Amino acid sequence: MKAVLIDKFCDTLNEVRVSEVPSPEATGDNILIRVRGVGVNYVDTLYARGKHQNNKRHVTPPFILGLEFAGIVISAPADCEFQKGDAVFGDHAGAYSEVISIPREQIPSLLHVPEGWPVEAAAGLAATLPVAYDGLVGAGRLRAGETVLVHAAAGGLGVMACQIAASRGCRVIGTAGSDAKCKYAKGYGASECINYTTDAQWWDKVNSMTGGRGVDVVFDPVGLVGPSLKCMAAKGRIVVVGFAGLDGNFEKIAMNRILLKQVELIGYRFGQTLRDNPGKRAEIWEQLYPMLEYLSIKPTLSVMYEGLESVPRALMDISERKIFGKAVVRPATGSSFSVPRL
Repeated sequence: MKAVLIDKFCDTLNEVRVSEVPSPEATGDNILIRVRGVGVNYVDTLYARGKHQNNKRHVTPPFILGLEFAGIVISAPADCEFQKGDAVFGDHAGAYSEVISIPREQIPSLLHVPEGWPVEAAAGLAATLPVAYDGLVGAGRLRAGETVLVHAAAGGLGVMACQIAASRGCRVIGTAGSDAKCKYAKGYGASECINYTTDAQWWDKVNSMTGGRGVDVVFDPVGLVGPSLKCMAAKGRIVVVGFAGLDGNFEKIAMNRILLKQVELIGYRFGQTLRDNPGKRAEIWEQLYPMLEYLSIKPTLSVMYEGLESVPRALMDISERKIFGKAVVRPATGSSFSVPRL
């Protein structure tokens, strides 16, 4: 079968290649899934180049790239809740492939695609939605009525954070890199959005929008702790979930500013959270799944890339901030879901 195999770390994303690899086999103790869609994530660009902290221990070559997927069950153990023909989604390493094998111990990571959701759209859920939810609600202790600042509000994580915060009765202010991205974020829960390319001192605008009080919570997948401190309410919380905008050049924070406003700085890693507490996954999805069924959380799939050969282009596009919401790579052609195709 075809898969995006990283047999050595790439210097550039152009070096990412599709390879022929052995197809996984049914053992009676695993689930085989024909992949219909793979969610494209910025972190994929880091794993491919060996730039992620997990590349030191957890993810070393050779490995198949990709973290989240949706597809159709080909085979499953007889005692399993999932059976042949079921549409499922989940997060598991090796998603950029035509078929993926989920071992028995990882079967609890799978969920049925909610009724009314196209299978491909569900491919973009498992690595973004629970991060946004548990980052804000669990780690960030988000409460109804608070004001939340979401950075990269039109990105895969940001647009989910906007939806989560809005669904919890919060006022959502976003930042994004264009007027078009701001418009997109407003369609997913942001009541206001600031174009940081035209408002370079966006924190002043946030302060103006909040009557000088500042925001209660910041959701930061970019690396903007320093400037965010300029528009924080006293005793606010900053939830750091990534550093997508820093390209390895990490912030140096004047810690006295955290002290003066008594701000909490909270780091959140979904993967580490699950390693520390494997039962946390089920707890998170118990809260999230009804939101998908009732469309409190809407699909954010904006572009579909055709074939695994398109993965390098998809990774370059996400690294260049060209993608709104979620992009999905479909390993095989043919779909009933109408979105722009590349």
